[in-house]
Amino acid sequence: MSALLAIRDLHAFYGKSHVLHGVNMYVEKGEIVSLLGRNGVGRSTMVKAVMGLVHATGSVEFKGEQILGLPAFKVAHCGLGYVPENRDIFPTLSVEHNLLLGVKKGKTSRWQMDDMYQMFPRLKERQHTPAGVLSGGEQQMLTLCRTLMGDPDLIMIDEPTEGLAPKIVELVADYLKALKARGISVLLVEQKLAIALDISQRVYVMGRGSIVFEGSPDELRSNPDIRKEWLEV
Repeated sequence: MSALLAIRDLHAFYGKSHVLHGVNMYVEKGEIVSLLGRNGVGRSTMVKAVMGLVHATGSVEFKGEQILGLPAFKVAHCGLGYVPENRDIFPTLSVEHNLLLGVKKGKTSRWQMDDMYQMFPRLKERQHTPAGVLSGGEQQMLTLCRTLMGDPDLIMIDEPTEGLAPKIVELVADYLKALKARGISVLLVEQKLAIALDISQRVYVMGRGSIVFEGSPDELRSNPDIRKEWLEV
């Protein structure tokens, strides 16, 4: 059976700057995969390349179809969700209106507004509040839920726990586990090793624009050399 997302020999560029150097990785249906590495090694560029947001060459297949080169909105309509690092909310719109903007026209979603409020009751409490006045953690919840309203088969999430309090980090981890339980795949770009190892079935480590390790969380735990060279500060 072919992988849900299969990335082969992916190179990405910002102008003349060559950022990704032949990345190969895959995500199976219903799997949580984490992409680890220090800042600046190309992790965010990788998910942006998949979404059609940066110039790239190689092959990106999603559900057996080649999507590399498609504009971002077409990639999204294929069933790929993307949660950027900058929590791209609409600050003057209410929580509820932000969520409604995630719904894709002409598509029946597995997820309803009540599902979002059940997962994150705090959003229900603030459903009529402008999104711009929410805390960082609440904005992260809102961005995750808005993406989910579009009913993706796979969500790529860039640094969802950055700057969040430990209790909110736990909430995000529970959210990702809930997605897996509903059959949704997750590609998580993360720096916090603990959360990635706790929730992932497989992990990749990136260094200098290439994949330098692929394996299970236990294999990474038992490989101090990889952790020291590519992950530890």
